[in-house]
Amino acid sequence: MKTLTVLTKNVVVATLIALFTVAANAAPVQQAMSKEAIADRIKPLAKVYVAGEQQADAGNAGSSGPRSGEDVYGSFCVNCHGSGVLGAPKKGSEEAWKPRLAQGIDTLLTHAWNGYNAMPPKGTCGDCSKDEIKSAIEFMTKGL
Repeated sequence: MKTLTVLTKNVVVATLIALFTVAANAAPVQQAMSKEAIADRIKPLAKVYVAGEQQADAGNAGSSGPRSGEDVYGSFCVNCHGSGVLGAPKKGSEEAWKPRLAQGIDTLLTHAWNGYNAMPPKGTCGDCSKDEIKSAIEFMTKGL
């Protein structure tokens, strides 16, 4: 029993010595870093812009203006409307679009903007404007 107590004390002492050694070696590294260097290392990788708020850094604005209906369709809509996934009307399909067009463009735009059946809101184009969504609908139904 006494051997176990001595062994336990030795383990505790060895652990404490190891902790102090690690702490002593880490102190010069921390002191060598300035507050500015630390702040730079832990700064956020990105900034969030919420619509309606003033943009903090206008120099990084990536928008080049509204996209055409063809561009929006080619980037987002084609994933479902190109093959008819989950009942999505295919681009240029008069049979599929006729009953939808009969409801009017405003109804189609509302469905596309808010989501309808299996279609998510904005059809996965989270940064599209209503005009861009409308242009994409007009592109898909052109000539019908």
